Amino acid sequence: MRQLAIIPHPDAKITLFSWNGKYLIKLEKGPLEQTYKVSELDLTGEEDIHLLLDDEFVQAAVRRFAAMQQDLQAAFDRHGI
Repeated sequence: MRQLAIIPHPDAKITLFSWNGKYLIKLEKGPLEQTYKVSELDLTGEEDIHLLLDDEFVQAAVRRFAAMQQDLQAAFDRHGI
């Protein structure tokens, strides 16, 4: 796996990788992460990844992080951990 870029964003760490004919878009916030795999054949180049990462996409991912944290906390609570 080859790291192509770190894309600055105030709400999440965004890293772009290339691996096995795919672009991997990895978003991290605290202990949580989301990874999106996009075939290199679906895009004309790395520049298209930056177009995909518009504000609407990133804000949806940030909201998803909040839901993921709630789900994890609920599991901890259910089991008294």
